[in-house]
Amino acid sequence: MYTADFFIKNLNLQPHVEGGYYSEVYRSPLTISDDRYVNGTRNLSTTIYFLLESGQHSKFHSLKSDEIWFYHCGSAMTIHTIDSDGSLKDIKLGPGINNGQTPQFVIQANTIFGAEVDTKDSFSLVSCMVSPGFDFNDFTLYNSDELSKLYPQHTSLIKRING
Repeated sequence: MYTADFFIKNLNLQPHVEGGYYSEVYRSPLTISDDRYVNGTRNLSTTIYFLLESGQHSKFHSLKSDEIWFYHCGSAMTIHTIDSDGSLKDIKLGPGINNGQTPQFVIQANTIFGAEVDTKDSFSLVSCMVSPGFDFNDFTLYNSDELSKLYPQHTSLIKRING
C-alpha cells in the first residue's frame, strides 16, 4: 500500500506555500504573450504533482490562469471554490464517479479556491496543470481576515481551510 511519505520521497515533493507538497514536472518551452500578466510572457503550460495529507489544506488562493486538477491516488478531496459573486461550490475530486466525484476539474482563472482531503488518516495525490503556465507573480494567497470580510457567509470554512 502506498503512503504519503512514499510519494513525497519518490516524487521529490517539497512543501508548498499554500500547504501540502509539490514538485514541478513540466514547463512548456513555448511561450505566450498577454498583457494581463506581469512582464507579459508566460510558458504555454506547466504541470505539478501536488499532495495533501489529512489535516493539511490548500489555503484559499487564486491564479490569473485556468488550472486543471487531475486525481491520481489516495482519498478523494474537496475543492472549495468561491466565485466573484460569493457563490460557494464544493467539488469532489476522486475516482468515485458513481458517488458524485470527478477525476478532473477545471478551476477558471481568478476563482478563489482551496482544498482538503476527505478521509481522515489519508492523503490525496493529484496533478495540476496551469495554462498559460504558472508564475508566482500570478498567485494570490488570501488571509482569513481579508477573505472573511469579502465573503462573511463563508467565514467558518475560510477559517478552517486557512487556519
